[in-house]
Amino acid sequence: MKTNIFKKYTVLALALVILGAGCTKDFEKINTDPVSYGPSSFDPNYTFTTAQLTYTGSIDFSYDTWRGNLIYCSTMMQGLSTVVSYWAGDKYMLNEGYTAAYWGNGAVGAYIEQVRPIVDVVEFTKGQQKYSNLHQVARIWKALIFARLTDLYGDVPYAQAGQGYYTSIFNPKYDSQQAIYTDLLKEVEEATNALNASNDKITGDVIYKGDIEKWKRFGNSLLLRLAMRLVKIDETTAKNYATKTIGKTMTSTADDAFLIHDTAGDRVTQNRNSQVLLGDGGQEHFYVKWSKTFIDLLKSTADPRLGKVAVTKLYLSDGSKAQNSSFDANPLVQKGMPNGKDLGAAPSQNISSDPFYTTMPDYSSPHPNMLKRNGVTFILSYAQTELLLAEAAQRWAIGGSAATHFNNGVKAGITGLTPYDASMAISSTAADTYLLANAYSTGTGLQQINTQYWLQSNIQMDFYETWGNWRRTGFPALTPVVFAGNATNGTIPRRFPYPVEEAAKNGANYQAASAAVIGGDKLTGRVWWDKQ
Repeated sequence: MKTNIFKKYTVLALALVILGAGCTKDFEKINTDPVSYGPSSFDPNYTFTTAQLTYTGSIDFSYDTWRGNLIYCSTMMQGLSTVVSYWAGDKYMLNEGYTAAYWGNGAVGAYIEQVRPIVDVVEFTKGQQKYSNLHQVARIWKALIFARLTDLYGDVPYAQAGQGYYTSIFNPKYDSQQAIYTDLLKEVEEATNALNASNDKITGDVIYKGDIEKWKRFGNSLLLRLAMRLVKIDETTAKNYATKTIGKTMTSTADDAFLIHDTAGDRVTQNRNSQVLLGDGGQEHFYVKWSKTFIDLLKSTADPRLGKVAVTKLYLSDGSKAQNSSFDANPLVQKGMPNGKDLGAAPSQNISSDPFYTTMPDYSSPHPNMLKRNGVTFILSYAQTELLLAEAAQRWAIGGSAATHFNNGVKAGITGLTPYDASMAISSTAADTYLLANAYSTGTGLQQINTQYWLQSNIQMDFYETWGNWRRTGFPALTPVVFAGNATNGTIPRRFPYPVEEAAKNGANYQAASAAVIGGDKLTGRVWWDKQ
């Protein structure tokens, strides 16, 4: 079904190109014919599909995914590790072009590829009964988009962002993160409550195919995640909104939100993480591995996911991108690569200083089933949601048993890998055995919950979310790397600095926002909710 959806929109795009090429011949007819393409015949469902796809990464060869999700977030959070020199996040180095990539540069990035289309959908459908559900779902998706933007940078253009066509404001002001979160919570709650299965069918939805009940559960699960971000800075608001979601969130892995990619659109519709980690742009396929922190935790707890997510000897030479069909998925031989190493001349920093070093292929790579070009990008999962409910129960005694939610979340994380590939199924029995050996304890509950959240988000390859949740909880307790010349004095980065080009494009607004950053506009600065 998803292939047909992408192909349908490709055909639409081609049709518009053809229409545009021939418009001068029949200009008057085209502009008066009631069936011609225009405001009265425009279907915003197509634009909504674009906003869903671009949330998974830039259509320009994974521009933001490569730099934001992988080069920085995955390695800072010790999910992945690499000796590739330009992967600055692994060594806490500052590459201003890379930290700015998610925001945008030229024709790519979140403000161009995500914010503009979703704002268009929200504004175009406002007050139109025939697009009632689409309008509400677009409000939820807009909140999802801006939540990541503000989590990465702090204060950002929000209320006026993407409004140039409607308001002629082309230099939007930066809203405070506190104001943004206040509005995100309001928007998601209102939009979710307004959804009605009796209203319009959302035809451009490639996540849930227009299933309104699933969108309600998604909305409440997102509302819970937004609320829990605030536990350090505004616990009252966090508890208030978390309480509102009880009994309304995702109920099983069948509610997991993920986008299934397609190879029909070349780089435009392919899985973004896959493009990078298969080495399309360099040697990432050979030199990017699961980290030692990640693999060691899976091994030490006999986690049954280890045999599904990690393999050794996936590539046998640094010159070939052909995968070795005889790779080894045996959990006993998996070995994570330590973070903060390279191939340089400094003996202590060279990967050969790892006492367990043998050859590069002996380090664990993500399983090839996780890197299919037509694979999935996870957006939000039942496993993550249950773990957040466990934390809410542990903190405030709301919503039932923390242990029950914890068990539900861990079990869903273990048994819920099949969106990647059917062969990655793990039995409920294996999950139960793991839970017996790693039972929930109230005394260490918050650490257990958020360590599992870290594992789950890493396995979903949503390293943005891994970083966001780690910054608010501090779990797991990661040991920072020591690398000469790092930009953070050996501490794990806490935010992305603003793009330097904002000084020229949006000067006064940028200057005010930059001056307001807690700890300064740098990698060690903090966003509002990341209270020290």
